Amino acid sequence: MIHDERSLSNARLIAILLPVALLGGAIGSQYIGGLHPCEMCYWQRWPHLAAIFIALAAIALRKNPPASATFTALAALAILTSGGIGLFHAGVEYKWWEGFTTCTALRPTGGNLLEAIMKAPIIRCDQAQWTLGGISLAGFNAIFSIGGAILIFLFLRRWSKA
Repeated sequence: MIHDERSLSNARLIAILLPVALLGGAIGSQYIGGLHPCEMCYWQRWPHLAAIFIALAAIALRKNPPASATFTALAALAILTSGGIGLFHAGVEYKWWEGFTTCTALRPTGGNLLEAIMKAPIIRCDQAQWTLGGISLAGFNAIFSIGGAILIFLFLRRWSKA
């Protein structure tokens, strides 16, 4: 069977670039933009980090297309997981459903520990810190992650059908 190598290459490219961009944006918004993440924001980051390492394995295995495709699909599943967490988080922010009652994050900012704790912002998961067009960062993560994972799976399907 002859496979469409361009489709697999496109799937791998999305599988590495999307989580790098989304995780980079999240870290940038925290350290450059001053948006402190809540607990659920952190939960969305872990699958993207896993996807990056899995996609790197897929790239390293590009001489073995079936193995590369398997790792690319695993990266897409990790990206999809982050999107699912983002969708749940966005729903909590929009008050569509209840979040976890303990979902807050206290972020000490250095120095004397007690003083840092007293001055640290308490970040709630049910309040969006930033929106664009009514869509929060969690909502954007859900849109891009779920959409990107679907696109990766479509490329992989095209590759397997060729």
